[in-house]
Amino acid sequence: MSNARILVVEDERITAEDIKDGLKSLGYEVPAVVHSGEDAVCKATELQPDLVLMDIKLEGEMDGIEAAGEIKKRFDIPVIYLTAYSDEDTLERARRTEPSGYVLKEPSGFVHKPFKESELHTIIELTLYRHKMEKNHDQWLETMLESVNEALIATDENGKIRFMNRIAEDITGWIREEAVNRDLVDVFKVQKGEFDINELRVDVSDYSMDRIMLNNKNGAKVPVRANLSHITDNKGNINGMTLVFCNLT
Repeated sequence: MSNARILVVEDERITAEDIKDGLKSLGYEVPAVVHSGEDAVCKATELQPDLVLMDIKLEGEMDGIEAAGEIKKRFDIPVIYLTAYSDEDTLERARRTEPSGYVLKEPSGFVHKPFKESELHTIIELTLYRHKMEKNHDQWLETMLESVNEALIATDENGKIRFMNRIAEDITGWIREEAVNRDLVDVFKVQKGEFDINELRVDVSDYSMDRIMLNNKNGAKVPVRANLSHITDNKGNINGMTLVFCNLT
């Protein structure tokens, strides 16, 4: 993807310049090179790059893994780790931030560039393409879900809200931007004893509620009918839940 803007985060200045030059030779724009995790988050906020190339080990209070996690949490920006560290503990921490990939730097002391240019080019292009396809899919899915004529909320496997449509906003009193990443039980509040989300995480795949009382954000009590179902993968693992409900008033 020509002219993609890539933020480089690398605390070894000579290595950072090599990376910058290599990226430019491949046709990418490098709007900034920063040397700390804190600066990485600030520049990602300011520049909104297409991709972040992040060294894992950075000096200062925030290392590359923490910075990547913060960027992923705040923005829809893919992160590729550029690192010489491949021990299992470090990689496990890195995996939790769900990076788009890894490029292993060559050991220090080598006279050539700190990475294989062809490898870096390939992983950047694949990451940008996949990210574009995912965004297109998300937009298509969001349009489809908005067309549903009942209220709908979708969560991840931990019960954190990932999507809600306009009808769900109207009934619960929550707008989507406020509800996303909150627990479902904080937004879909019902009378005590009527609904226990913990049941849905174990052995109940589909849970229907013919009439329960929802306490919406504005303090109103709204009678609703609801159905909550698991989202599972092809191995039967629970990846999330969908809650469909309607106002019985």
